[in-house]
This record gives sequence, C-alpha cells and structure tokens, in this order.
Amino acid sequence: MKGITLLALSIFSTAFLSFTPLNKKYIVIDAGHGGNDHGAVYGNFTEKNITLSIAKKIQKLSGKQDQYEVILIRNEDTYPSLSERTDLINTLNPEMVISLHVNTSPMEETKHGAEIYVQNADESKKLAGKIYKKFKVRKIEERNFHILRETKAPAVLVELGFINNSSDRAYITSENGQQEIAKKFVEIFNGN
Repeated sequence: MKGITLLALSIFSTAFLSFTPLNKKYIVIDAGHGGNDHGAVYGNFTEKNITLSIAKKIQKLSGKQDQYEVILIRNEDTYPSLSERTDLINTLNPEMVISLHVNTSPMEETKHGAEIYVQNADESKKLAGKIYKKFKVRKIEERNFHILRETKAPAVLVELGFINNSSDRAYITSENGQQEIAKKFVEIFNGN
C-alpha cells in the first residue's frame, strides 16, 4: 500500500510540475528541519514548528498574487532531504528562495536577533540587503550551506532569532510576532 501511495504521489508531482505555466513566478519558502529533525529546541518549542508556522503565515498573507505565487517546500511536519529540497527548487526556477531557521547559542541570553547567510552571489546579497532593512539583523555572512550552494536561484538562509533568548523566543513563538515576521517578508516580495 505504501508503494502505491508513493507512486501516486510521484505521478501527481510529475504531472503538476510538467503543467506548470512557464511565465508564472515563484517564491519558495523552505521551513527548516521537520519530521524527526526538530532543529533547535527550548522546552516545548521546536525550530521545525516555528519555521513551519511562519512559512504558512507568509503563504497565507501573500494570498492570490498576479505577479508571483509562494510555494512551501513543506506544509506539514515532514522532512524532505536537502537534495529533495534543492531539486524541487531548481525545478520551479523561482525568483527567490528563503530558508527559515531558528538559532540557538550556548551563551544563553546574550545573543539575540536575526542572522542572514548567503553564498557569493550578487542577487542573493541583494535579497539579504532587503531583509536586513526589515529585520533587526546581527550579521550577514557567507556560508557554504547545501541549500545556498545547490540552489540556482537567489537564496538566503534566515535565522529568525535565538530560541534560547527569552525576548527572541517570545517574539518568534507568539501569534503577533509570527504575523509581523510574515508581513515583513510579503512586503519584500511586493517591493516595499
């Protein structure tokens, strides 16, 4: 039965991607981690749930747009492998890719704020600059992460805050904080 389900899912995915209009512009949101990979954890809070919740809010807030469609790499608690994520991204050939994450630090309360990671690509750096203007960003840094290295589209990995910093945690786990984060990303998509 599992094999039939996987086959059906594979056929659906192939059919969906093969009938995708070529002029449609996509923005891909990758909610980091998922499934058995919880990411950063603090008490009952997990990175995988925080990033998924924010990703869904970004997609919902962006709504039906003429100029683009927001695609989520995962919209439930699953773990697509890194290569599955980048394969899907490269098939869609999006305008931009934002991989959402939550940071942690052994220094407990002292580190706070967002961090942005990019590869050495001008378009990715421009995207990072737009995010920098919207968020309280500690730093923008080049890193050799798989999602950045293997994605052909402009891509950034955004650490939204530190899960073990009380003020960051309160913000990134609250309904209002998540809504505000989502709104800032949608404003970037809309050129604001």
